[in-house]
Amino acid sequence: MTSDDDGTPFFIAPHRFDASGAPDQPVLDRHHEPVPEPGERVLARHRLTLAGHLLGPAVDRRQWLLTPTASVTVTDRRIVHVCADLPPTPVGTGPRHRRWLPAARPASGQIRWQWPSRLELRPTAPDGTADLLVVCDALRTIAQPALALGGPAREVAALARLVRRTVAAFRLANPTVVELSAAERDVLLRRAGTGSVVRGVPVTLPGSLPVEFLSREDYYHPRSRSGPAGRPAAGHPGPAC
Repeated sequence: MTSDDDGTPFFIAPHRFDASGAPDQPVLDRHHEPVPEPGERVLARHRLTLAGHLLGPAVDRRQWLLTPTASVTVTDRRIVHVCADLPPTPVGTGPRHRRWLPAARPASGQIRWQWPSRLELRPTAPDGTADLLVVCDALRTIAQPALALGGPAREVAALARLVRRTVAAFRLANPTVVELSAAERDVLLRRAGTGSVVRGVPVTLPGSLPVEFLSREDYYHPRSRSGPAGRPAAGHPGPAC
């Protein structure tokens, strides 16, 4: 996808979840499926909704949305999403939102397993759906970029367990990628087990590598008068979305 304004929505280097031409863009085949890297194993595939969030100490703001659904591939190294030939829909109409040109390629992105700092499985909605937030820490700011994957509650819960186990196994097996203390290794050994992910309870993932916003301007997101209201993060009071 392309745009004529690279101001928002934010997200991260080495790859912005929503940006084309990023240095870590997933490679796709002619069927718009991710091409595995040498030695990489595909573990699961899903069709889910996707949204980008920016989390603060007491606020959860959705920044972009991919519609209607995306193909999500989980491997032993990363999670990849592909939304064929559809650009993201910015949330709100403020002056800093992107003006999208017609998409000439699928919208795609990925999160490598060295990045996430925690997982959040949101409570089940009245329609039987749920969201899993894959949250990363960012350098020089307390704001945290997160990718929200939504779908049937049971499917999303199974995805949360798979991501937790796979991230833990990746970090334990790759000491040259992430440095771990003895205490962090013990936590990851437990995360690699078969237990459930409890809804509403964050799951920490020790050993994460912080990411960095692509531009200095991406650290600042003044609320537009016509933009969305903030949504409280789990466990914090705040205005309704």
